[in-house]
Parts: sequence; structure tokens; C-alpha cells
Amino acid sequence: QVQLVESGGGLVQAGGSLRLSCAASIRTFSRYAMGWFRQAPGKERESVAAINWSGGSTYYADSVKGRFTISRDNAKNTVYLQINSLKPEDTAVYYCAASYVSEIPTLAGYGIWGQGTQVTVSS
Repeated sequence: QVQLVESGGGLVQAGGSLRLSCAASIRTFSRYAMGWFRQAPGKERESVAAINWSGGSTYYADSVKGRFTISRDNAKNTVYLQINSLKPEDTAVYYCAASYVSEIPTLAGYGIWGQGTQVTVSS
């Protein structure tokens, strides 16, 4: 059964850091681009970062550039999201997603989603 399991969320003060992890039970994990998304209450889900199959290409939303870093360890079937300088507006449920392609796709290219991990930033 293909599964993505996120972890690492929590309650943190503004300015703090968190490292989110997404463990994938996908045999061919190393072939596919991965993404991190977030959804705040009352808002649509938005893409925050993505990484291609090798880690050689990354994408960041403008709102997180310079603060978020996406990385992957294909030997561990895991993708990470390092979040620094957290702001209250970063509060959301963060989701990991796996695509069906090797390079970073549009939203429609993601077909497997995790259950999400809550990140709450207090001011």
C-alpha cells in the first residue's frame, strides 16, 4: 500500500524552526518529484516547495523563499522541509505529496497525499 506519513509539526514561537519529514512507502520513490503544500483554516491549499527526483531542482513559493528548504534522501525514501524564521502566517496543516513524474509538475501532477501535520506559530 502506497503511503506518505508526515511528522515533525508542532507549536512553536515566531522566529523558531521546525523540520518536517515525510516518509514514503513507495518502492520507486527516487524516480518522482515530491512537494510540500499547506492549508490554513478558510484558505485554499497552496504549494510551498517542491523537489525533483534527484534533488537537483527545487521550487519555493515567494512567501517562503529564504526561510524554507526542501530536501530528500532517496536512500531513506524521505523528503524533508526545514522551516526557519517561522511567522504566525505559516500556521497551517502541512501536507506532503508525491507526483507521477520526475520533474516538478503542476498541482495536477501530484497523486498521492499524506494525512498532514499541524504547524502552529504563536506570536
